[in-house]
Amino acid sequence: MANKTRLMALALSGLIGSVQAGEKEELLKLRNTTTNLIKQLVKQGILTDKAANEMIKQAEVEAGQQAAAAKAAGQKEAVPADEVRVAYVPDFVKDEIRQQVRSELREEVVGDVMQKAKNEQWGLPNALPEWTRKFKLSGDIRLRSQHDYQAPDNIPNSYLDYQAINDARGVTNAGLDAFYNTTEDRQRFRERVRIGIDANVTDSLKAGIRLATGNQRDPVSTNQNLANYGNRYDFTVDRAYLQYDAVDDNKFKWLTLSGGRIKNPWYTGGGEFTGGSELVWDTDLSFEGFAATLRHHLGETDRLMDNGDQSHQAYLTVGAFPLQESSFSSDKWLLGGQAGMDWLFANQDNLKLGAAYFDYVNMQAKQNTTASGTCDTNNRANTASRPEFMQGGNTMATICKEGTQGNPGSTVGMAGLASDFNIVNLNASYDMALFAPYHLRFSGDYARNVGFDKQEVSRLYGSAVDAKTTAWQFRADFGWPKAEVAGHWNVFAAYKYVGRDAVLDAFTDSDFHLGGTNVKGWFIGGNYGLMKNVWLTGRWLTADMISGPTWGVDVLQMDINTQF
Repeated sequence: MANKTRLMALALSGLIGSVQAGEKEELLKLRNTTTNLIKQLVKQGILTDKAANEMIKQAEVEAGQQAAAAKAAGQKEAVPADEVRVAYVPDFVKDEIRQQVRSELREEVVGDVMQKAKNEQWGLPNALPEWTRKFKLSGDIRLRSQHDYQAPDNIPNSYLDYQAINDARGVTNAGLDAFYNTTEDRQRFRERVRIGIDANVTDSLKAGIRLATGNQRDPVSTNQNLANYGNRYDFTVDRAYLQYDAVDDNKFKWLTLSGGRIKNPWYTGGGEFTGGSELVWDTDLSFEGFAATLRHHLGETDRLMDNGDQSHQAYLTVGAFPLQESSFSSDKWLLGGQAGMDWLFANQDNLKLGAAYFDYVNMQAKQNTTASGTCDTNNRANTASRPEFMQGGNTMATICKEGTQGNPGSTVGMAGLASDFNIVNLNASYDMALFAPYHLRFSGDYARNVGFDKQEVSRLYGSAVDAKTTAWQFRADFGWPKAEVAGHWNVFAAYKYVGRDAVLDAFTDSDFHLGGTNVKGWFIGGNYGLMKNVWLTGRWLTADMISGPTWGVDVLQMDINTQF
């Protein structure tokens, strides 16, 4: 550093000593250029602020000494007015200065770069053990303020909560919890935390685990309510799976096989806030079982494609998912298949289509046919036909009554689903890039339960039941495709109609009318990026019951989202 300081001072003083009064403007330019160069070296980390200040001060001192010496020499020897004298610096001295500065700067720069590379472990093949490079960590945290507003004309104690009834083994035992809250507003602060780890087992096989907050009994929500009197949160395994991806010579992913507790394998229509329509499947739902997706590239066969590219393809997905296993009765299953297409146009518009069929197996209630019909006389099949989870809305059938064989009651002791569910589901979305960078996207979702048998449902229910077996949603989004960067934004609006037995109420949207079927209404909202990977979301959802006593619910959600 001392040599560098002397060299810089020599350069400055040589420049000053070699210039006459007529060249003061050039001297000022050179001085500013040199000072800016030193500042840039400081910004790059090559010099410290202290060293730079010392160099400038020393250069100015030595330059002043050179100027004073030149002035004194000028007084001793008169210089003709038409003569300009310039101090001569031999070429070998110039070359020596140049080489020395270059050498010292090179050594310091290389040393700094190598030290930074060592500290940050980049560019070095053996900087970390091999096993550490197999893992990828990701996660997100969401803070939510949620306000639930009950309509003023709602009727109290008008809808039975069959989940609470089944848990308590009867309406009497459930007490006040046997009915949904239809009159009292509620305000909650909620949090969602998810942490995922993906590990490359081989080039084509990966393993994944994701932990999430939330109630273990609730498969369609990973929200954790605050206000637990200081108690710790539940943190459970939300996903645990193996996934195999096969690619061809053009890196096109033509086959995906996955098993375990996996993400939703079905295309659900798109949407910024949820990642898809929640008409059939809530976005927080994970699937337990096995799925396979076969893809075929549409268009040019020699087109080089990135791994996982879905811009020009047709696909077929099949899956089998056990829902409820029992040692002494038939298991409950979900079997499904979906075919679709994804096409990116030359103008960057994007069309996605999907047609699916979902078959629920052994879902209907098996009623107790003994003389008393009470729950204490149930066989294993009767009890096992009770659903593990319900949000409400589907037509229910009484499995058994309260009381005992010698003293039977008349109220519900245990309930199950009256209808079978075989769902046809159609999804479509069209993303327009006409206003790029803003996008305008229209999406639609339609579902129909073709497994509804009016005669059988009416028999299990005990009276005639009309078929309410269709569900549909239309949605529009406008703005940036994602709002994960400061200043990016988008807005959305949708109308939704979900018939009583159109879809399984356990797995549909858990926010619209606070979950379940037999509801209709609309929602609006938007996202705004606050900074990179941090954005604000607001939604207003308003929904009413389609049939039955009046029950309207408005929900306001304000979220701060982060991801890493």
